[in-house]
Amino acid sequence: MVTQITSFGRSGLYDWMMQRISALVLSVYSIFIIAYLLLNPDLTYEQWSGLFETTSMRIFSLLALLSVGIHSWIGLWSVSTDYIKATGVRFFFQSLCGLVMFIYVVWGVQVLWGL
Repeated sequence: MVTQITSFGRSGLYDWMMQRISALVLSVYSIFIIAYLLLNPDLTYEQWSGLFETTSMRIFSLLALLSVGIHSWIGLWSVSTDYIKATGVRFFFQSLCGLVMFIYVVWGVQVLWGL
């Protein structure tokens, strides 16, 4: 039996809700970016840079970035607990995934906010 010690949430229902909310955020963000690109066929660097200089777009992008981390963590945790039965290997895999996601989120924050 797999314990919940490495799960993102407190319960399966909480994980399920976080997975759905993060998917919704990622869907809205993707639709916005695609629509922006389609509505601006002659997009210049200045326009693109200007879009991401606004605080609202930075917050929206940060929310999308965090949603990628949450969504992927829950998904990879579920897959690893289903298919990796050896506790040590599963722990290593989950630790590696967590580290990579942490690095991506920190890197994304640096890119978005210029920290």
